[in-house]
Amino acid sequence: MEFDEVVRRRRMIREYDPERPVPPDLIDKIVRHGLRAPSAGFSQGWSFLVLSAPEDRERYWSVTATPEFEAGGWLDRMRTAPLLVVALSNKSVYLDRYAEKDKGWTDRDESRWPVPYWDVDTGFAALLMHLTAVNEGLGSCFFGIPPVRIPDFRTAFGVPEEFNPVGVLSVGYRRDDKRSPSLKRGHRPVDDVVHHGRWATAAEA
Repeated sequence: MEFDEVVRRRRMIREYDPERPVPPDLIDKIVRHGLRAPSAGFSQGWSFLVLSAPEDRERYWSVTATPEFEAGGWLDRMRTAPLLVVALSNKSVYLDRYAEKDKGWTDRDESRWPVPYWDVDTGFAALLMHLTAVNEGLGSCFFGIPPVRIPDFRTAFGVPEEFNPVGVLSVGYRRDDKRSPSLKRGHRPVDDVVHHGRWATAAEA
């Protein structure tokens, strides 16, 4: 698929065909493409927990469920995904990398970082995996783990404390999906969000 077409067709899909597993070679391709993402200092402070076995996916949903999601809602539809990829960032990898000789931030002071690049870079990797899924004719959605359930998630899957789950990709062969009501908001006009040369309001332009 042409890249422009991938971007045009990209959207968050919340319902999948549970009878069509994602082939192992495609799982490998999706994950490997994520590893091509940029990272500050080439730190690569990310890890990915791939859940394709039914019992692993069920464990994920059982330990991350919260009462506020009603039966029959979007989360129930998400449970049809035959593949989940949890994207995790590791801040300590970045602090260690930038304390090395060629960087020299030996104090490991987090205030040097304008934003948490460990999370940003892991998000880049997740986006590459998301776009790869679209390119392969699959659907995908990126969503978060409820903060109150993160300790249970760590325990259930043996995730070390230094790894922070940035989000989860559901992946699978898409069904006719109910469109999110949020889409009625439409895209913000380019002139409202893109500023050339200096920041200007529409009235000043």
